[in-house]
Amino acid sequence: MKPVSILSMCGSLREGSTNLALLHAAKLCVPTEVEIIVWNEQSHLPHFSPDLEHSPPAIVQDFRRLIGHVDGLIVACPEYARGTPGSFKNALDWLVGGDTFVNKKFTLWNASPRAFEAQRSLKLVLETMSGIFIESATLNLPLIKQQLSAEGITSHAEWAYSIKMALEQFVSVLRQ
Repeated sequence: MKPVSILSMCGSLREGSTNLALLHAAKLCVPTEVEIIVWNEQSHLPHFSPDLEHSPPAIVQDFRRLIGHVDGLIVACPEYARGTPGSFKNALDWLVGGDTFVNKKFTLWNASPRAFEAQRSLKLVLETMSGIFIESATLNLPLIKQQLSAEGITSHAEWAYSIKMALEQFVSVLRQ
């Protein structure tokens, strides 16, 4: 079986982010021959400027290389003021000028059933960037305000099952 590499990206800067815990839970449920890299470094990226496109900072080059290396992306992002957090949108803006995101498969996970506006916005932005949305691998779990660790999430049988099923669906599409 072909090995698969997935970058899971959290849109929150909060250290105790439920979305980040959800992405770490995915690492505990990962199928064999699948690597999941959890990325939550958007706070280190400089503000996007088209003037830097021809010679982007090293951290941006590393980020673009990472995106180009993986087979697909899982994005788990909170909703702030009915949209995507600015720091996460800034990270996405750094990908627009290159070709590493073109035809990149992605899915959206959500730790809050109320964050549907951010999900809609992210889908629009990522598809505009020429990403391919894999709707069958989306995941919405009611984890908000529960202060759960990755282990706490996976100890809940129904949630662990949902994570495994979403991962299996996404991996199946990535292997095609």
